[in-house]
Amino acid sequence: MNNILAPTYEKSIGGLWILWYSISNSYSVIDANFKFLIDSYLDVTSKAEFRALILDEDKNANYSEIENTISSYLSNCNIPTTHAEVDLTSFDSSHRNLSRYYSINGKVIQVNYDSELVLKTVHPSIAHCSISTYKSVDTTFDIYLKNDNLFLFKDESLITSAPKLEYHKIQGKFIMHILCTIHDKPESDWIGTFHGSTITDGNSSILIVGASGKGKSTLCALLTANGFNLLADDVSPMLSKNKNIYFNPGAISIKKGAFKILEPIINSFKDLPPINFNKSKGTLKYLPCAIPEKLHYACHAVILVNYRDKSDTIIEQVSVKKMLETLIPDSWLSPNPYHAKQFIDWLGRIKIYELTYSDIKEVANEISILFKSLNN
Repeated sequence: MNNILAPTYEKSIGGLWILWYSISNSYSVIDANFKFLIDSYLDVTSKAEFRALILDEDKNANYSEIENTISSYLSNCNIPTTHAEVDLTSFDSSHRNLSRYYSINGKVIQVNYDSELVLKTVHPSIAHCSISTYKSVDTTFDIYLKNDNLFLFKDESLITSAPKLEYHKIQGKFIMHILCTIHDKPESDWIGTFHGSTITDGNSSILIVGASGKGKSTLCALLTANGFNLLADDVSPMLSKNKNIYFNPGAISIKKGAFKILEPIINSFKDLPPINFNKSKGTLKYLPCAIPEKLHYACHAVILVNYRDKSDTIIEQVSVKKMLETLIPDSWLSPNPYHAKQFIDWLGRIKIYELTYSDIKEVANEISILFKSLNN
C-alpha cells in the first residue's frame, strides 16, 4: 500500500530476515511469518485487499490489529535520521595548553588539549604510542572545552562538538579520524566501526562483542597472553574495499573487577597506572598490546561473550538477532546504501557464537580450535 516504507535491502539469514531502511539507516530482524505479513501489506493496493488476504489465511484473524501493527512498525523503521547541530565556533589556538605526540603506523600525530581533564578523554588509550622526538607532524588534532561543550578539530577545521557529558561522541569521532589518518582512508571508505574488540591468530580475525561488564575486554587480554594478537579494542573498523577489520592502536581498557584475574597472568599489569575519569566506569587500566603482523584481516566470526564465575566453557551458535541486539546500538554504521548491503551480505557469511566462560586455559583452547575451523 505504501512502498515508500519498504526496506531498501533484505536478506534471509538462519531462518530470520534482516531488513535495512535507507531513510533511517536502521536495521531490524524479523521472523518469516512477520516478513510474509509485511510483504503482503506492501504488495496490495488497498486496505480492503489486505483485509481479504488476511481473512483468506485465517478467518478469525483480527485484520485491523494486524494492519495497525504493520503500519506502526514500518513507520517507526522509517523515522528519518536526525543530525545534531554542530556549533560553528571557529578554531581558537589559545586552548593549546597541553600537547602530546604519538607515532602510529609511521604517522606522527599531535593532539592539543586544554586541560588534564580533557586529556583523559582520549590520551590513556593511546599513551603507549607517545613519543618525545619527531621530525614533522602529519596531522594535528585539538580537543578543548568551551561553554560546557567539547570541540574536536582536525588541522584546525572543526569535525564535531558535543556537550561535555556526552564526551563519548568526541571519543568516537576522534578514533574514527585517527583510523583515517593511519590507514590513509577517508571516512567515506568505511562500512562502519563496530562496538566490539577483534582478535587475530595471524590468518583471520574474530570480532568479540558483549554488553558492558560481560568480560569482553578481559577475554581479549587473556587471549593476548595466550599467543593471539589484538587487532582492535572496543572500536573495530571495517573497510568497504575488502571487508577486512583494520588495526586500531587503542590499548585494552580493563575494569577494576578484572585486575585480580589478569595480575598473575600478564607481566607488569600491576605497574600500569590506574585511570579515573568516568565515575560510572570506575578505575580503569589500559593494557598496550603488540602490533599484529598485518594491519587488517578478514573476519569470519562474531562471538557474543559472557563471563560467568565458576561456569563451564560453553561455545554455541546463536541467531544473528541476538548478536545484533548487542552490536548495533553503540556501533557507527555507514548510511551509504552500498555499505549497508555489504554489511548485510557479510552477516550472511559469518558464523555467530555465544561464549560463556570462567576458566582461562579452557577458553584460550576453545578459541584456538575455533580459529582452526574457520581457517580451513
